[in-house]
Amino acid sequence: MITGKKNYNILTIAALVLVLGLPFTTSALGRDFLLLQSATTTQNSGLYDVILPKFTADTGIAVRVVAVGTGQALRNARNCDADVLLVHDHVAEEMFIKDGYGAWRRKVMYNDFVLIGPEDDPAGVADAAPVAEAVERIMHHKAGFVSRGDDSGTHKAERRIWSDLGKDPEVYSGDWYLEIGNGMGTAINFALETRSYILSDRATWTALKNKSGGRILFSGDPVLFNQYSVIPINEAHCPGIEKNKAEVFAKWILSSQGQMAIASYQRDGVPLFIPNAAP
Repeated sequence: MITGKKNYNILTIAALVLVLGLPFTTSALGRDFLLLQSATTTQNSGLYDVILPKFTADTGIAVRVVAVGTGQALRNARNCDADVLLVHDHVAEEMFIKDGYGAWRRKVMYNDFVLIGPEDDPAGVADAAPVAEAVERIMHHKAGFVSRGDDSGTHKAERRIWSDLGKDPEVYSGDWYLEIGNGMGTAINFALETRSYILSDRATWTALKNKSGGRILFSGDPVLFNQYSVIPINEAHCPGIEKNKAEVFAKWILSSQGQMAIASYQRDGVPLFIPNAAP
């Protein structure tokens, strides 16, 4: 007996194929590529342009990337619109695993978040101590601050900083606090155009071609550590996924080949991501 939504969809596809007179093959039911839901920071930084061709050359598996904020990537994966995730919000990732949507989670690489602002630093954040003091100075001076506002890993990291201060900057949304609901590259460009401050991952900033008018003003606080992890989707919740391809990708990116590929992506001799998969 055929039961369940996935089987019903397969029958529907089969019926449409027959009506349209198309060949009924496995490619009509499945996919010949891996679907990777990802944070925008890994896409904007140019990392995938380096590592995915190497993965495909090693395995013969093509990859299609959907680059959205980590929060959206996790929601998409809950709807089974993914085979594997590469994201950076450990709290949300652990909940995703706990709820049974992820098969397992492993650390892949890291970098850090940095506070970028106008070269003349009107809020004086460059000599602040913890990052909390830096953003408090921005609030005090009512200097422009651009928030991605998109539930991404970067946005969540920013919100944790404000929360640790006991502040809610959304009270000032549309005033000096500017929420744009967009990816990292677009958000940085907007911050530069408006002479505002912004929290960014270091890799996206480093890879940005036009940094005119802005610079890194604050970094190094331990709370700015930025871990990325890989999560294959749990087939028990999403029986239609490309499980084997997802497992191959996850194991490859954790392997010496994948870790070396990540380390090889550099700008001016400096890696944009530091591989840290457990041996």
